[in-house]
Order: sequence, then C-alpha cells, then structure tokens
Amino acid sequence: MNKRPAILRPSGGYRRLRSFQTAEIIYDGTVSFCDRFVNKRSRTRDQMVQAARSGRQNIAEGSRASATSSQTELRLVNVARASLDELLLDYEDFLRQRGLPQWGKDDARAREVRAVGRVNPTDQSDGTDQSDAKAYSPWLTHADPAVVANALICLIHQANYLLDRQIAGLEKQFIQEGGYSERLHAARLEERSKQNQTDPSDRTDRSDQSCPTCGKPMVLRTARKGPNAGSQFQGCSGYPECRATLPVPT
Repeated sequence: MNKRPAILRPSGGYRRLRSFQTAEIIYDGTVSFCDRFVNKRSRTRDQMVQAARSGRQNIAEGSRASATSSQTELRLVNVARASLDELLLDYEDFLRQRGLPQWGKDDARAREVRAVGRVNPTDQSDGTDQSDAKAYSPWLTHADPAVVANALICLIHQANYLLDRQIAGLEKQFIQEGGYSERLHAARLEERSKQNQTDPSDRTDRSDQSCPTCGKPMVLRTARKGPNAGSQFQGCSGYPECRATLPVPT
C-alpha cells in the first residue's frame, strides 16, 4: 500500500502567537490614536488604520494557511511585516511634522514600554498576560499624542522583532519540509514521472520498425485511457522524450 505523500499540519493557532497579540494591540491602539489625534478627513488616517489592520490580519491568515502551504504562510507574514514598517513611518512622520520628540532606544520611557512585553524572546507561543493591552493603557490612553505615538512605535519595533524571528523559522521550515501543497506537488510530479516511464508490461514485443522521428526502436503498447483505451499501438522506446506513435501493422 502506498503511503500518503503528505499530511496537513496543525494551523490556526495564531491567537497564541506573541506577534499576533502585539499586532492586535497595535491595531486597536492605532484606531484609538487616529480617532483622537488625526483629522477624520485625512487620507493618512485611513492608511494608518489599514496598515495596522493588515499587520494583524496577515499574521492570522498566514497561520490559517500553514496547514496547506508554507510558502503562502511565509508570504503573508512578510506582508504583515511590511505593513507594520509602513505604519512605523507614519508615526515617525506624525512626530516629526509636529515638532514632537521621538524617544530614543535607550530613553527610560521606551525601556519602560518594552519591559511590559518582555518575556522569553525565543518563545513565540507564550500567551501570558504580559502582552495584554491593559498593561499598555497608561501610554495608549495618555492625553499627550507624543506619548501614545512613541509607545506604539516601541510596540511596532517589538512586533517586527518577533516577525523577523517568525520569518526566519518559516524559511528554514519551508526549505527542510515545505507544506502540504508543496509536498503534494512534489509527490504528484514523482508519480507522473513514474507513469511516464515505460511500463515493462507494455514492452511485450519490439517492433521491427524504427521511430520516424528519432530512429529508436518502436515497441508495442496498449492505450490506457481515452477513446482508444485497450487498443494497441506502436510507441517510441524513447518515450517520454519522444512521443511518436505508429499504428500496429494489420
């Protein structure tokens, strides 16, 4: 009995991913930020909300796709990463254009925000309350837009760090294993290659004729499918490279 070429991998556990948890906080925080500090008729407002939403949604969609295609999962997580990069620039622009300060990496306030979500950096599936949005409330609900924007910038950097690790792991997994679709495709190609090889049972008799195309000997074969299934014909022994056929002499 032939073994199944591939099996579906577990998928859809995105809510336990720290990258998703952080991206969700960024999305909710961005919606609130734009409601409070960005003109409702501004195109930038829509772009920021959509970029934040794309970051979260593509992590989730990638996780769902992981059962069938590692390549699709990897592509979607990269889209999430690019969306958050776009959002990062929007927050930096907001601060710069209004003459508001941007916290440096070693600023005490930035370190304080980063410390909230600091758990084991190698554990992508930790679902502790340290990533809960409530923990960031003092910054995200602050009356000063500079504080809110800087806190969200810190969160975006954290999400991007997590996504970079996630992408590196997915790339390694894709190279070593692939996903269901990739393995199924490989198995299909292997099976097709086997079918394209001449079956010894088809070569019950070698014809005296040579292939009119390449000159190799013709062999007697039986059609397996189509309107002529079951009937015999002469096929080139060089198949599948040469597909020339001749009728069986009567």
